[in-house]
Amino acid sequence: MGRLTTHVLDTARGRPAGNLSIRLYRLGDDTPLKRAVTNADGRCEQPLLEGDAMVAGVYELRFDAGTYFDGLGLSLPEPKFLEVVTIRFGISDTGAHYHVPLLLSPFGYSTYRGS
Repeated sequence: MGRLTTHVLDTARGRPAGNLSIRLYRLGDDTPLKRAVTNADGRCEQPLLEGDAMVAGVYELRFDAGTYFDGLGLSLPEPKFLEVVTIRFGISDTGAHYHVPLLLSPFGYSTYRGS
C-alpha cells in the first residue's frame, strides 16, 4: 500500500523539528489536502497520504518554517530568509512509499526522496 510521509530535522539545533505546521496540496488545488503538525520526533503521527488517497500527480508540501522559528524564540532579521519552505514533487507509483524529509535551518534547507 502506498503512502506519503515526511520528517523534519532542525540542522541548526541538531534535533528533530517538533511542533512545525505542514500543509499538503495537490498542484492546481488551493485547498490543502491535509494539515499536520510534527511531533517531538519531527514526524507526523499519520501518513499524509495513504491507500486510495494516493493518486498520481504533482504535490506540494508547505512547511511553516517562520512560525516554527518564532516558537523557538530565535532572534532573526525581518523579514525572515525562510518563511514557508515549499517542496514540489511528483507521485507516479501510487503503491510506493514516498518519504520527503526536510533538513531545515533559518538560512537554508535540503530535501531528498527518502525511504
